[in-house]
Amino acid sequence: MSDPSITPADGVVRRRLSAVERRRQLISIGLAQVVETPIQDLSMDEVAAEAGISRSLLFHYFPTKTEFYVACIGAAGRRILRTTAPDPELPGEAQVRQMLQALVEQIARRRSFWLALVHGHGVTDPRVSEVVSSVLAVSTDRVVEALGLEASQRPVVHAWWAYVEDRALTWSLPRDPRVSVAELVEECEAALTALLEVSRRRER
Repeated sequence: MSDPSITPADGVVRRRLSAVERRRQLISIGLAQVVETPIQDLSMDEVAAEAGISRSLLFHYFPTKTEFYVACIGAAGRRILRTTAPDPELPGEAQVRQMLQALVEQIARRRSFWLALVHGHGVTDPRVSEVVSSVLAVSTDRVVEALGLEASQRPVVHAWWAYVEDRALTWSLPRDPRVSVAELVEECEAALTALLEVSRRRER
């Protein structure tokens, strides 16, 4: 399905987009807003205006503001997983280091983006929590696979990622002096090593 003919108020005739293209465009516009704006303050009129469509057409693709918000948060989660994906050709420990550095740098660069994903600006829809859980689950699986860990150690890695997130969020606040990215990554690597060793000792 394609959009009906659109003639914006500015008189500029824009190319019709397919349904997939239009949804992608709207989510892209929404992503730029939801990282800074609580859902109650999100302006669907502004989103529609930026896309060059009517408000009613926007609601054709996303029946409610919550549906639109959830779609944007889902896209945010997928983006995080793409940007933190390790190079599978690297040795396991190097993959973990790569993931760590990518996550720390992303949080430092777009702290509000991460907080919008994790905390959802007050949205209680369970699908928002599912996005966060999915990001954490995939990240955990990546570490388990990279290091060749036993399934019994997966909960340790899962909890460790929460530690990494907290450290990165704290580190990303303006501070002077502040350790380097490399030093923070090294600290987090050491924490994982220590946690896994404790886990192994308990299993003996």
